[in-house]
Amino acid sequence: MSEQPGSDPRHPIDSPTGWVARNVAQYVATDGREGSTQRGAPLLLLTTQGRKSGNWRRTALIFGEHRGTYIIVASKGGAPAHPAWYLNLVAHPEVRVQVYDRVFAATARTASAQEKPELWSLMASIWPDYNAYTKKTTRDIPVVILEPVADSE
Repeated sequence: MSEQPGSDPRHPIDSPTGWVARNVAQYVATDGREGSTQRGAPLLLLTTQGRKSGNWRRTALIFGEHRGTYIIVASKGGAPAHPAWYLNLVAHPEVRVQVYDRVFAATARTASAQEKPELWSLMASIWPDYNAYTKKTTRDIPVVILEPVADSE
């Protein structure tokens, strides 16, 4: 009996966006030695469970590190709506993360209003375009904290 694509977080459905799918495939095949940067910024792979379908989906995202956690930004280039991966992790905060050759479970949460300024500054130092994205949208762009789950590797 064959497994349905996306039914297991270890075998997710990859992003359908061309460059993202290529990056993800390269990242996975080389344990992050290739495909792990976007214009010089570091990328991680995030796997979330679909809030409607229940399918596990994977995408590549720019990240920063802060006090043992990984930080990502739900910018979607300043689009008016949140990215699907963000909506998925709000519904199902248990996620899977790959940082180079390390794959682990994590719990995702949106940074609080108190945490966000410091984390935004960190992420804007890695990807300055985030500041421009805020001018393109009226929505509050979420910053997400990925907290590794102990003993999940």
